[in-house]
Amino acid sequence: MYSPLRHTGSILSKGQALQLTFFVTRKCNARCPFCFYIDNTSNAKASEAELSLDEIKKISASMGNLLWLAFSGGEPYLRKDLVEISKIFYDQNKPVFMLFPSNGLLPELIKDKTEQILKYCKKSVVTVKLSLDGLHGDHDALRDTEGCFDKTMQTYQQLGELLEQYENFELGINTVFCSENQHKMDEIIDFVQGLTKIKTHTISMVRGNLADSHFKDVDDEKYRRAIARLENNLKNRTSSLYRFRGARLKAAQDIVQRRLIHQTLHEQKRLIPCYAGKLNLVLTETGEVYPCEILSTSFGNVKDHNYNMKEIVRSEKALPVLDSIYNKHCYCTHECYFITNILFNPRLYPALAREYVQI
Repeated sequence: MYSPLRHTGSILSKGQALQLTFFVTRKCNARCPFCFYIDNTSNAKASEAELSLDEIKKISASMGNLLWLAFSGGEPYLRKDLVEISKIFYDQNKPVFMLFPSNGLLPELIKDKTEQILKYCKKSVVTVKLSLDGLHGDHDALRDTEGCFDKTMQTYQQLGELLEQYENFELGINTVFCSENQHKMDEIIDFVQGLTKIKTHTISMVRGNLADSHFKDVDDEKYRRAIARLENNLKNRTSSLYRFRGARLKAAQDIVQRRLIHQTLHEQKRLIPCYAGKLNLVLTETGEVYPCEILSTSFGNVKDHNYNMKEIVRSEKALPVLDSIYNKHCYCTHECYFITNILFNPRLYPALAREYVQI
């Protein structure tokens, strides 16, 4: 397996992006009202605007080795060439971790594409996170998609069959924490604990500019209680760890991360340095490049910079965006960015060590 240790130099330098979030499509077959990125129509224009494989290959070639490659959308599995895209990044960027979040609405297709990726990307940890925001009809109602819960459970069963065949496969559940389900976190956590093929359960705070902002009316005390349950489950070994080497460190990071997110919610300010635009980049399906998912000001389109990601982050347009991050101290609760903000910040290593020894 590719080793994350090759990225230790970035602890000091912060000179090269090692985490990429790639929104491969806007198309989605669910209608979640709390999503900030969807286009529920499968119109021709949406497909035509997507980067081609040749363009993606050029973009990938301009980047170095990656620690973390997260595909997003929309529903990533609706991108017909998702397997081919995965192979491009695997060959050229050798990601340690490859993440595929999914609403689970296409069981057979998701299993087939995931297995193709697993067979080819043998040295990367391939993680599929299925979305589960409630039980049965609650999940369907929250995602405004009839039959969503049953389809997700079918996908869980089908993907579970791959665990014994592929050592580099991780299967997890992600729950979006929002105003509509925050009072039912206990029953969701209990249910996920009973899913024997699930190795990890993450809870992601609702984020972004939403059409209906009431979904962000969350109670930070309810979030604190939910993450305390996840922490206790890990420390009491009633929840499984990831199977990859270094799983205890990742679990310790999860605990520190959730506490920081709760504190950020409570204090409404940034608590630790953010490496968005330095260690982390976001690429959209049309080629726009952002330092993170939350900010609405882009570095520009990579097509206008010879498909070169290193060039665009040094462009005149990128510099004021980076200054706005580091000087104005914006803040957010985006879990994926907390990963690098914690793991590449030596000041947080004592906190990580304390949690590590308790797991």
